[in-house]
Amino acid sequence: MFDLEPLWASRDVVSADQSLNLHEGYSPMERTKSPRVTKRYTKPLQPRGRVATAPKSPPRQEGVRESAPSKRKPVALGDLSESLGYRIRRAQLWVFKEISRKLASLEISPAQLSVLTVIDANPGVNQLTVAEVLSIERAGLGRLVDHLERRRLVTRAASSINRRYYVLYLTDAGAALLSRIRPILAEMERDLTKKIGVRAFGQLQRTLSIFLEE
Repeated sequence: MFDLEPLWASRDVVSADQSLNLHEGYSPMERTKSPRVTKRYTKPLQPRGRVATAPKSPPRQEGVRESAPSKRKPVALGDLSESLGYRIRRAQLWVFKEISRKLASLEISPAQLSVLTVIDANPGVNQLTVAEVLSIERAGLGRLVDHLERRRLVTRAASSINRRYYVLYLTDAGAALLSRIRPILAEMERDLTKKIGVRAFGQLQRTLSIFLEE
C-alpha cells in the first residue's frame, strides 16, 4: 500500500525550483501529483430590464460664464388680493412679527403680554373673565398663568366671593416688566405709522375699534 503521509511531512519533498527541473520520466508513483486547479470565469449577473443612467451634462465651454438662475415667478393670490379679511390677516402677521422680535430679549410673547396688560388694568380680575375678554380657552389661559406665575410676574389667589375661581394680580416684577415694555410698543406703533402713513393709521384705529366689543 502507498504511504499516506502528507506531502509536506515527507523527507523526499523537493523544493519548488527543483521540481521545475525534473525530467519527463519522473514517476507519478513516487510523488503525489497535485491536481491542477483551473479558474472558471463567472460572468457577472446583469440586472433585468433597462438600467437607468444619469444623463450626461454637456461639456462646459471655456470662457463662458453660467447665467444666474432666474427669479421665482410671483404667485398670484387670485381673489385673496381683493379680500379685506386676508389683508387684515397679513397686517396682523406683520404686527405680531414685529412685537415678537422686539420682545424676544425680554422672553415674553404677545399672548403673555396681553394677559399682563389686562391684569394690570383690572387688579384682582377673575381668571375666567380674562379668558373671555381675550378669547382664550380656559385651559390655554391656565397654562399662560402657570408660566407667568413661575416667573413671578403674576400671583394667583382663590376668590373671596367664589372659592372655585382664582383672581389674578401683578407682582412688583410684573409691573416693572410692563413699564419696560410700554416704550417698545410705542416704538412699534411709530414704525407702523411710518409704513402706512399718519392719516391711514388714524383711520385704521377708528375703523377697527368697532371690533373691540365683539
